[in-house]
Amino acid sequence: MNKFDDQATKSLLDKNLITENQYQEITAYRNLNIFSLNAELKLLLYLSVLLFTSGIGILIYNNIDSIGHIAILSLLLIVIVVCFYYCFKNSKGFQKHETTFEHPVVEYLALAGSILTCIFIGYLQFQYQPFGTNYRLATLIPTIVSFFCAYYFDNKSILTIAITGLAAFIGLSVTPQDLLNNSNFYQDQTLSYSAIILGVLLILWTIYSSRIQLKTHFNLIYLTFALHIISVATISSLLDYFEYGIWFLFLIVLVASSFYFYKISHELKAISLYVFMIIYAYIGINIFLVRIFDSINFSDVWVLFIMILPIYFIGSIIMFIKLIKTFNKEIAA
Repeated sequence: MNKFDDQATKSLLDKNLITENQYQEITAYRNLNIFSLNAELKLLLYLSVLLFTSGIGILIYNNIDSIGHIAILSLLLIVIVVCFYYCFKNSKGFQKHETTFEHPVVEYLALAGSILTCIFIGYLQFQYQPFGTNYRLATLIPTIVSFFCAYYFDNKSILTIAITGLAAFIGLSVTPQDLLNNSNFYQDQTLSYSAIILGVLLILWTIYSSRIQLKTHFNLIYLTFALHIISVATISSLLDYFEYGIWFLFLIVLVASSFYFYKISHELKAISLYVFMIIYAYIGINIFLVRIFDSINFSDVWVLFIMILPIYFIGSIIMFIKLIKTFNKEIAA
């Protein structure tokens, strides 16, 4: 037993929160140095699902001519049916609140079945085009399946797949590379509006689900997606639409979004939302300042401006650290 645990247990005894007998039992148990392998086993199961689904993809790619399309689709369908059959047989059914399963394998087989369903629909559409040229419909079907599985099997990993599919349905790619490049927003200006609407809808869904107490532990995932989607869309629009005179609308959206996520991060005690909210708000403020300063002639005070700039960034870093410390104190209180 480490020194910190010993001191913590001793303090409970000193405050009469536990008896001397309980203190001795806790000390004896901790001296056994027993540790749980639950997290490690779940990590191995998760990696096995990823490796298996990746292997299926590689198998299809390398043997697409020799195996045949019908054989590949049939194999995928059989594996999907087996995964979902086992999951439905051993699950407790749909529950409004957070659910734990007696068989931890159910969670990962449901994830494997959902990923393979996406592969199956995508491969079927690519090879035989049962939906014609309507690729959004081909995206929508596995998205609906993923949402159903996420709520039925209470699976957060499947929920991320479902939200990603929903974003793809409106034409938005949420891969890290595309988010950093913002290529989608520049190619299609209306996509910024669609992304903001999607983010707002995700927020509204968390509010509604909280009222009816429907899988409230999913709210953090929805809010994380909403924060990134709205912030990236508004920041890219601040850069793109400034010359058209409507940049202030996106600035208002970013301010409103930052205020909302500031409040909700405190309510949920979610430091991840708080940190990214600060980062996005800081980027938006700097874009706004650069645009304002760009319209002012700084030729006479340019040297002074260059000297102040390092101080500004150092002060920003210090302020960021103080905000994080203050947040941690507030949620710990």
